[in-house]
Amino acid sequence: MSLNGKYAVGIALTFVLLVLSMLYSIPLINLFFNFKTLTTELFFYNRLSLWLVLILVLFYNFFIENRSFFVWEDKKYSAGFYLGAVICLYLICVIGGTFLNGIIKLLTHEKVSDKLLHLSYIFKNNYFLIIFTCLTAGVIEELLMRAYIQPRIEKIYNSPVLGITISALLFGILHSTYGTIGQVVITFFIGIVFALFYKKYSNIKILIICHFMFDFISLMLMNLTDLKNLSSI
Repeated sequence: MSLNGKYAVGIALTFVLLVLSMLYSIPLINLFFNFKTLTTELFFYNRLSLWLVLILVLFYNFFIENRSFFVWEDKKYSAGFYLGAVICLYLICVIGGTFLNGIIKLLTHEKVSDKLLHLSYIFKNNYFLIIFTCLTAGVIEELLMRAYIQPRIEKIYNSPVLGITISALLFGILHSTYGTIGQVVITFFIGIVFALFYKKYSNIKILIICHFMFDFISLMLMNLTDLKNLSSI
């Protein structure tokens, strides 16, 4: 099999494993623990399954692709650049996400999904779970969606545009499990922003930090807000 063929299989394998983890890890875990509902422990195991996905992709990369996991070498920047980049990326995502969310609510009258309401109860004052969830999202999603999938799509099709667009689209689709159009559209937008940054600056650490910060602030705000009241507005 050619290298591009191996890349294509790796991309498909990564996305399928992520989907299986998102959709079926909880029912699978329940076969052994028999949780009656989505609990803190069950959600923790669900997030833990994403680390297993990363390990499996690393095994595929090492034994099948037999190439560096990072197609693009990570570039080094100053501490000032890190700080400025993280702040700028965060503000772009917040402002753009807020704007898109407003349009979606205006057009669809979409409310907070039952799953997000349930998650808000699970995260309530559980700071360990909040930090672990944000760390998992930042590390796993950036390493797999940006560092792994994006440059390989670009290599296969010889198109930076497709690398950026398809990786962002897959990123958005993964978040459809949260049950709202807004989660898909806003995540797709953030995926585009992050993919553009990664293509231009080739630094995954900045994206991991920004992703963690974005999720952490969002979950802390959710922790302080009664989503049940917001969902009835």
